[in-house]
Amino acid sequence: MNTQMHLEDNQVNVRLKLASLWVSFMFLYIYVDYFALYMPNKIDDITKGKVFVFDITEGFIFTALFLATIPILMIFLSLVLPAKINRITNIIVAIILIPYMLFNLAGEAWWHMYFAAAVEVVLLCIIIRYAYKWV
Repeated sequence: MNTQMHLEDNQVNVRLKLASLWVSFMFLYIYVDYFALYMPNKIDDITKGKVFVFDITEGFIFTALFLATIPILMIFLSLVLPAKINRITNIIVAIILIPYMLFNLAGEAWWHMYFAAAVEVVLLCIIIRYAYKWV
């Protein structure tokens, strides 16, 4: 009886890598907003109808949801789009999201927000790299 364990390194499909990177990105995206609620006066500002300098309106909430929908859909699209379209879509969306993630640091930003933004940008750069090198 052989008691030795043999670990196997299976090749992971680039589609699965991209989708899992988008999932990781979305967890950070959501948790930053969630933990921001613990910051002093954030909930008071929200109940007064403000987020940063923006009034909370139906348009503001729709825009926020629309912007969050893009990376959410990228999880699925990374798995199902044809390879050529998939590649360019991942590159374009990740490039567009980098400045958007950095814009989220405007105003009062705490260390958790800087940390998450840095990790989000790294994840987006890895997405760009995997998509670019996809053959």
